[in-house]
Amino acid sequence: MHPPSLSAWLERRGIHYAWVVVALTFLTALTSSAALGLPGVLLQPLAREFGWNVDQISSALAVRFALFGLMGPFAAILMERFGLRNVVVAALTLISTGLLLALGMSQFWHLVALWGVVLGLGSGMTALVLSAVVANRWFDTRRGLIIGVLTASSATGQLLFLPLGAWLVENLGWRMAVLPVLACCALVALAAFFLMRDRPSDVGQRPYGADPAAPAAAPAAAMRLSLATPFAVLKTASASRTFWILFGTFFICGLSTNGLIQTHFISLCGDAGLAAVPAASVLAMMGAFDLIGTILSGWLSDRYDNRKLLFWYYGLRGLSLLWLPYSEFTLYGLSLFAMFYGLDWIATVPPTVKLAGAAFGKEKAGMVFGWIFAGHQLGAATATYGAGRVRTLWFSYDPALFAAGAACLVAALLILTVRRQSAAVAAASPAQAAA
Repeated sequence: MHPPSLSAWLERRGIHYAWVVVALTFLTALTSSAALGLPGVLLQPLAREFGWNVDQISSALAVRFALFGLMGPFAAILMERFGLRNVVVAALTLISTGLLLALGMSQFWHLVALWGVVLGLGSGMTALVLSAVVANRWFDTRRGLIIGVLTASSATGQLLFLPLGAWLVENLGWRMAVLPVLACCALVALAAFFLMRDRPSDVGQRPYGADPAAPAAAPAAAMRLSLATPFAVLKTASASRTFWILFGTFFICGLSTNGLIQTHFISLCGDAGLAAVPAASVLAMMGAFDLIGTILSGWLSDRYDNRKLLFWYYGLRGLSLLWLPYSEFTLYGLSLFAMFYGLDWIATVPPTVKLAGAAFGKEKAGMVFGWIFAGHQLGAATATYGAGRVRTLWFSYDPALFAAGAACLVAALLILTVRRQSAAVAAASPAQAAA
C-alpha cells in the first residue's frame, strides 16, 4: 500500500503514521546493532577455522566500533541532505553486503574490510542520531518516551540475536549464524524503502500531538550543513571543561559495555567452562533488562539531578565488573550479574544527553553529543582490542575486568565535577537536546 493511502487508512482508525516510522526506526536500530553484536559469538569459531588469535580478531572488530562512533557527528548531515529513507536503506544495504561477503572471507584483511570498515560505516550512518531526528520531526509530544524506546532498542539488538547465533554456531557453523541477521537487515531495508518517509507532510499529516487548531508550520528551510560543520562545533565545544568530562566518562561507558562485555563475554564464559549458548542467553537477559533500565533512566533524567544519576550508574557498574570474576560463573551468579549490569547497560545515554543540552543548548547539543558518542565508541574500540590482547598475553580476562571496573569508579567521581547549568537550559528535554 502506498504510504499516503496507508496513512489515510490508519488515520481513519485513530493511528498516526508516526508510529509506522517509529516501528521502522526501532527495527533499523535493532537489526543494525545486531550486526554489530554478532561477532561477539564468533571469536572462538573464527580463531579455530582461520588460526587467528583473539587479539587479531579483536583489532578488526575494534575498527567497526571506532568508525561507528566517528560517523555519529556526520549522520545528521547525511539525513538532512539525502533524507531519512535513503540513509536508512543505504545503511542497511551496506551492512547486509558486508555480512554477505564475509561468508566467503579467507584472509585477515577480509575481516578488517568487511566487519571492520563496512559494518562500522553502515551502522554509523544511523547510530543514535536517527532516533533523535525521528522524534523531533514526527512528534510534538511524547518525545522523551520515543527517545528512550529507540535508544534501548539499539543496545537490546546487540544482545538479542546472540542465543540463536550461538546455537547455530554450535550445530551448523558460524556462517549459518550470520544468515538470520543478514535476512533481517535485508527485510527491514525493503520495508523502509516502501514505507519510510522523511516528514509528516510527506503523507499529508502533522506531527503526532500537534494542535489541530494551530496553523500548520511552513516547511523548514534546508539547513546549510557541510562536512566542516561538525569540526566547527567540535572546536567550540572543546573549549568547555564540561565537554571533556562528558567525553571522558562516555569513553569509559563504551569501554565497559560494548567493547568489553558485548564483545568478549561469551569468550570469557568459555574460559570458565560455560558453553556458548547459555553464555549468549545471559547476554540476551542483559538486553531485556537494558530495555527496562534505559526507558526508566529517561523518566528519571527528567526528574532528578543527572550528575547524581550518572554517579550511581557508573559506580554500580564498576562494582559489578569488579565482582564478576568472583561470581564463579554459576547460573545464580551470572543471572544476578545480568540483571544488575543489564539495567545499567545504556542507561547513561538519557542523562548524558540532558547534560549536553544543558551545557551547550539544544541547537548545538545534537552534534556535540555526536562527538561525545564518538568518545563512547572509541572507548569500545579500545576495550575490544585491549581485552583481546590481555587474554592473549595472560590467558585471562580478569585484568581487563578489574581495569574497566576501576575506570567506572573514576567516571562516577568525575561526573560530579560537572557544573550545574541554569534551570532554563537544564529543563531541555532529551529529545530537544538530541535535535
